Amino acid sequence: MKAVTFQGLHTPLAFEEIPDPTPGEGELVVKVGRCGICGSDLHMTEDAAYGCKHGDVLGHEFAGEVVALGKGATGQKVGDLVSVIPLKSCGKCEACRKGTVQWCEQFGLQGGGYAEYAVTRPNQCVTLPSDLTLADGAIIEPLAVALHGINLSGMKTGDKVLVLGAGPIGLAVAFWARRFGAGKVAVQDISEFQKNLALEMGANVFVVDPENPVESAIEGLGGEADIVFECVGIPGLIDQAVKQVRPDGSIVLLGLCTRPDTIHTFPMLSRQVRLITSAFFTVPEFEAALDALDQGAIQPRLLVTDTIDLANTPDVFESLKKRTNQCKVLIAP
Repeated sequence: MKAVTFQGLHTPLAFEEIPDPTPGEGELVVKVGRCGICGSDLHMTEDAAYGCKHGDVLGHEFAGEVVALGKGATGQKVGDLVSVIPLKSCGKCEACRKGTVQWCEQFGLQGGGYAEYAVTRPNQCVTLPSDLTLADGAIIEPLAVALHGINLSGMKTGDKVLVLGAGPIGLAVAFWARRFGAGKVAVQDISEFQKNLALEMGANVFVVDPENPVESAIEGLGGEADIVFECVGIPGLIDQAVKQVRPDGSIVLLGLCTRPDTIHTFPMLSRQVRLITSAFFTVPEFEAALDALDQGAIQPRLLVTDTIDLANTPDVFESLKKRTNQCKVLIAP
């Protein structure tokens, strides 16, 4: 099959032929219809902390058609269109039964979407309703990640929400915040590339002021935020968020940062600011994101700005490492 594979750190991906996958016991094969390029995929090719190996096939935001079943694989049938929950799990332990699959002992990130076919397990597949497309199925994962952060935040109707970062996760947070009744939502970034999209996704105001980020965000929001969502993952933003949130407010970390960050705890403690970390999502949240699309939510679909084929993926992937007007790029193998 055709696939795009990891070649090494700081090295472009390669478009090549690799063997077709064969499902093992309890596994199935999905013919990939759409796969999103995630920001974490970009980081994986630049940071050894992610542990990528030569020949790995990245891509964890994907949907497709079930085309083969391994021995003992139940719960799906050939021909089903599914969105894949990219959190490897056994499907049997207590964590899996509760839907908190990120705490399963067999947990791992499910890749393989940058290819014509991918192996997964039936318990990681959610059947797509007839009204949803494979492109819809490929954006459920980032929507679920954002929803998990919202749920952990304790956001209440009328709260002022500040979102740091106008990437797909930040924009998805803005969507959910407005959907759940936030009084005002501000999205802050260092450039205006995604301003119009942020406003369409649910933001009331878009803030760009790299020289004076704290005061500009507070002014745009009409006061300090009740909750700040950090959706970038670079050192320094936690300290910035402490200055932007009200006393007794909350900061939710959604951005992945593998570099050390110095946090000044005195300002945080003196203002009794809660720091909440958000890891992945639960199965019910994945299903809730799917339901939002099935109920006709238009805004999440606006995240998709480009659809490309596998052959063009290495070049587009490299271009996404720089600031562009693209948001969520989908691969159509």
